[in-house]
Parts: sequence; C-alpha cells; structure tokens
Amino acid sequence: MRKPSARPEPVVRVGDYPQLRTISWQLRDDTEVSEPEALRLYERNWRFVGPMDEREAAFVQHLADTYSAGRLLV
Repeated sequence: MRKPSARPEPVVRVGDYPQLRTISWQLRDDTEVSEPEALRLYERNWRFVGPMDEREAAFVQHLADTYSAGRLLV
C-alpha cells in the first residue's frame, strides 16, 4: 500500500508524443498515463514504433534511465 505522503508518479499525455499516440491507438489523445505505464507501452509495442523526433527519443531515454536502469526491454 502506498504511503499517503508518497509523491504521485509523473504522468504524460498520450497525444504529446507522436509514436506513443500511434502505439496507444485505443486511448484518446488527452489520456494521461504514468511514466512507468508509458515505458511499458513503448516496450510492448516497439515493433510498431516508427522514427522518432529528438524530443520523443529523449523522453524514451528518460523513461529507460528512470524506470529500467537505462535499458529499454524490446
């Protein structure tokens, strides 16, 4: 159980990143997911991810560094 004083996980809006939007086709663009969930979406659906702009690539690297010891499990 989470402590009441624990900070909530950072969230990201699906529509803010083109490839995340592509692999989250079942979600609305304004849907917010936690950063760990975004990482899981990228990892599960990597075969559908196309070329990324620098901003999104940096975001994916941030997710891997923060939640997966710098590794993207694809």
